[in-house]
Formats: sequence, structure tokens, C-alpha cells
Amino acid sequence: MATDGLLCWNCGKPTGILNKVARADQCDSCLADLRCCRGCRHFDPTRRFQCKENVERNIVDKEKSNFCDFFQMRNVIKRPGGVMTTPADEKEDRKKRFDDLFKD
Repeated sequence: MATDGLLCWNCGKPTGILNKVARADQCDSCLADLRCCRGCRHFDPTRRFQCKENVERNIVDKEKSNFCDFFQMRNVIKRPGGVMTTPADEKEDRKKRFDDLFKD
């Protein structure tokens, strides 16, 4: 299987980046910043400051480039039908479906 590099966290299209993501890197397709909280494998909406790492301060705009030392590009998986998921997305979806069971 040929690879076109890492996939964009926002649109799921290949970025052409094979390893390290620079702060100025953007997706050619949707122009999303790639080195941001939403594109990081440590992003977790259920954690303090929405990060699995022990960060000292909150980064308010999770979709803009930042200088976080913990950044690691997250794995974006394209499923049949074009649906993109990550392990954090799947966990969040399961939690939402569970919470919906108890709504009136």
C-alpha cells in the first residue's frame, strides 16, 4: 500500500508529510494548521485542558498552531465511505451514545 504521508486531522486527505510536522505546516486541501491540539495524539476532550499530558496552561484555540513540546501527530484513519476516526473520537462517540441512553 503506497502512502502519501500523514493524513490531515481535519479533512483526512494526505498531507505529503512523512515524519515531523513543523509549526507552519498546513493541509494543502483545507488549509488547517497541522501542528495544533486537534491534530495531536494527546488531544482528549475529557481531560484537563483537553490533553492527556500534564500541560501547565490551557491552549484556548485547539485548531491553531502552537509551540507545545508534547505535540505528536495523531493517527487519522480513513474508513470505507470516507469516515475518519481516531481512537479518541471513538471513545467520545461511545460515551455520547451511553449518555444518550439516560436522556428523557
